[in-house]
This record gives sequence, structure tokens and C-alpha cells, in this order.
Amino acid sequence: MTETRSIVIERDIAHPPEKIWRALTTPHLIEEWLMKNAFAPIAGHRFKLRADWGTVDCEVLAVEPGRALAYSWNAGDDETGLRSTVTWTLTPTPTGTRLRMEQSGFRKGQPHYYGGAMAGWPRMIDTIEAIAARPD
Repeated sequence: MTETRSIVIERDIAHPPEKIWRALTTPHLIEEWLMKNAFAPIAGHRFKLRADWGTVDCEVLAVEPGRALAYSWNAGDDETGLRSTVTWTLTPTPTGTRLRMEQSGFRKGQPHYYGGAMAGWPRMIDTIEAIAARPD
């Protein structure tokens, strides 16, 4: 069995779970914080994330509206590419939402993927928070 690493980020956000969920599941909003996409919050739905540098193949693995979302995140070729899972968990708090993001599946020898994710996810969550702050 191959040992893998995960990245976990937890943040308290002063907005209700519905606002965070909308940012996580609405394609035009996902494009603002992540990449172009054809996302749909339906288990089994396959979609691609697209950027100038390439694509990420994804499949929605689990959906609990307003509470949890998980999708595969597969980048690069089968041999050396990243085969991971991104899981979002939203927990209501007295002041808003505790947002937890975990990306699991980074194998040894993938410092480029791991380092990129470590640098990128906090910025993406900053943008999710800014989107949630907007009036509807």
C-alpha cells in the first residue's frame, strides 16, 4: 500500500452554510475561485476543471446539500499524476460556518502537486469567503 499525505484547512467564516454551499456548487462562482468547469452537485457526475495550464478530471463522489461535498481530483498521467479526493465539510456555528477542506491522496514524490495545493487552497478559500460576503 502506498503511503499518502493530505492537506487540511479549517476556517471559521462569518456567513451561513447556505452562502458557502452556493460558492462551492455554482459553476460560475466555482470559476471565480477555482477554474472553468461543468460542475453539478450530483453524485456520479463527471466534470473537468480547465485552466490555461491544463485540465483536472473530476467526479462527484458524495453530496449532502449544505453539509458536505466530495469529488475526485485527477491531474496528470496515470503513472505519475495526482489521484486525490477533495472533501468539503460545512458545520454551522453561532457566528456562521466552520469550513473544512481536505485534499487527500498526495503520494511520495509529488512535491509539485503537494506544494501547489498547500499554496493554492488558502487563497481559494479567501475567495470563497469573499463570494459568500456578497449580497445575494
